[in-house]
Amino acid sequence: MRQQFEALGKTPANHVPLSPLSFLRRAESLHGPRTAVIYGDIRRSWTETARRIRAVAGGLVGLGVQRGDTVSVLCPNIPELFELHFALPMTGGVINTLNTRLEPETIAYILDHADTKLVIVDRELSPLLSRAFELLGRTLPVVEIVDPCTAAKGALNGIDYDDLTRAAPLPVALPDDEWDAIALNYTSGTSGRPKGVVYHHRGAYLMAHGTGTAWQVPPYPVYLSVVPMFHCNGWGHPWLMAMLGATVVFTRIPSADRILDAIRSHGVTHFGAAPIVLQMLADADNDAVPFDPAIRVLTAGAPPPPSVLEKTRAMGLDVMQVYGLTETYGHISQCLWQEEWNDLSPAQQAEMQAQQGVAFPMVEEVAVIDRSSGAHVPRDGVTQGEIAIRGNTVMAGYYKDAEATTKAFKDGWFWSGDGAVLHENGYAQIRDRLKDVIISGGENISSVEVEAVLYRHPAVQAAAVVAMPHEKWGEVPCAFVELRAGSKATPDEIIAFCRTNLAGFKAPKAVIFDILPKTSTGKIQKFQLRERAKSGIH
Repeated sequence: MRQQFEALGKTPANHVPLSPLSFLRRAESLHGPRTAVIYGDIRRSWTETARRIRAVAGGLVGLGVQRGDTVSVLCPNIPELFELHFALPMTGGVINTLNTRLEPETIAYILDHADTKLVIVDRELSPLLSRAFELLGRTLPVVEIVDPCTAAKGALNGIDYDDLTRAAPLPVALPDDEWDAIALNYTSGTSGRPKGVVYHHRGAYLMAHGTGTAWQVPPYPVYLSVVPMFHCNGWGHPWLMAMLGATVVFTRIPSADRILDAIRSHGVTHFGAAPIVLQMLADADNDAVPFDPAIRVLTAGAPPPPSVLEKTRAMGLDVMQVYGLTETYGHISQCLWQEEWNDLSPAQQAEMQAQQGVAFPMVEEVAVIDRSSGAHVPRDGVTQGEIAIRGNTVMAGYYKDAEATTKAFKDGWFWSGDGAVLHENGYAQIRDRLKDVIISGGENISSVEVEAVLYRHPAVQAAAVVAMPHEKWGEVPCAFVELRAGSKATPDEIIAFCRTNLAGFKAPKAVIFDILPKTSTGKIQKFQLRERAKSGIH
């Protein structure tokens, strides 16, 4: 019997590579007349959008983009970046979305490390790319997006993106191997230099399916593009929206007034956002009539303050917290609402919603494990372990970093570095960050990177950066600095120095001068500094 089963092999009829490109083919065929994109005065159907995507893919192939080539994109959330999430994979190329808030030095590092062959840039961000090229010591071929909704000046004399849309359209073809890379995302870690996280077509496909199921998104939603597509490719939402025949609304700038106006003008039903965005909306919409029906919202990036969840619930936002990392394609666990929570007070409900929850359906397992013993922690809400994940939406690995990949996948798990407890209902909740990464307004900040800049100041003898609670941003960098003998400096001077060498959001928001606590071997005892920052004792 076993031989008979084993004789049944894979054929083109029963085994097709999984890829989100199949969603584009479906959208063009099934949802063609429906509106796919709304941006300013722009309205495009799925037929028009799919044809543009296929033409851009043809234009990119004409520029020499081939299977495995990295193409970096520096662009805010506008239709062109959405299109590139399909057009680049169609060529076999790998999309590398660059964080538009990064400083030129880090962008230059990523362009070099990623082996970028071509850069596609929104013209407003051309000066930033120019400075990155200067630091890189060379230029790369450039395609420029000229957005009619902004009055950007200056150019890099690159090819116009619109010229690509006039190329001969390619047919939608799936990759030969679903393990082929589809995206390369960079994440800040404790090493101070971002790591390149490789996604494959299979994971992107399953991420979209799992998200649609967990979020219970019906066909034809109106989705507002708030989550930056440089964060885990917008948590995989661009691919999901094609599968569902959604209308995707863009605002370019995710300000509270633009978001609220888009929601009311276009009947938005779904969006994702970091807790800081939710707080902005709550602060800007205090006197408005609550949205009815409620708008479905995913939030991630840092545990949202219960007070923010309570406010957004009152304004008609049905918020579900999700948890994940760049290494897991974004969200892999959800705080799924339980019926028994209906009887709790609003404040108690918000406390429950702040948990990281249970695994998404496309994830095999999200566990909390005691690293020292290898045992799963009990469901007592007290015993702390580390969140570990396994499943098909875990990265292929770190680009050009076999050692870090092996370490991350030790014992058959991906280790998150996040310390958590497990509650009686099986919901995980983060208690502390095991890695020295600060999450501020949804942005990851490497403490080591900030410390490296502090050490460059002539008055600094030693420095340590930890997270400090912040009402608006969730947490922000707090620097503890030990000055050199005979040197003087002020907090404002140190902060200004950091801002000239780092992106603004990475600079410390407070500087405390003191002798740093150290072990007998000279290592700084950061746990003491974290407690001081949390308690406000400086």
